[in-house]
Amino acid sequence: MEKDRLTYDIIGCAMRVRNTLGNGFQEVIYQKCLAIELEKAGISFVRELEHPIFYDGIEVGKRRADFVIEGKLSVEIKALINLEDVHLAQAKNYTVAYDFPIGLLINFGSQSLQYKLIFNPKYNIKLN
Repeated sequence: MEKDRLTYDIIGCAMRVRNTLGNGFQEVIYQKCLAIELEKAGISFVRELEHPIFYDGIEVGKRRADFVIEGKLSVEIKALINLEDVHLAQAKNYTVAYDFPIGLLINFGSQSLQYKLIFNPKYNIKLN
């Protein structure tokens, strides 16, 4: 499956960043470094792509995913000691809002790189 390979490549880019920098930096530093690695890997992306939020048919604000990769999935970056349910909910929120079948939550702040695949319940995803 094409998304299997794409998520594998993105995680590989994140691992290169984490192995080079370690933990302890601000999220924005990891975002910039991941962008460099994605470019080197030939993976197209948009950073901070805005998406409107509607309530009762009225636009009430905007949200921004850290990365939208090849128009197929969102990537949310964290630099925390521990991921919590609220971070998973945020990543799922982006995945659903952008109407992508899958997304990634990547945390650079723990002792080792953490990543979670996020699935949009609208899609019946089966990864090998």
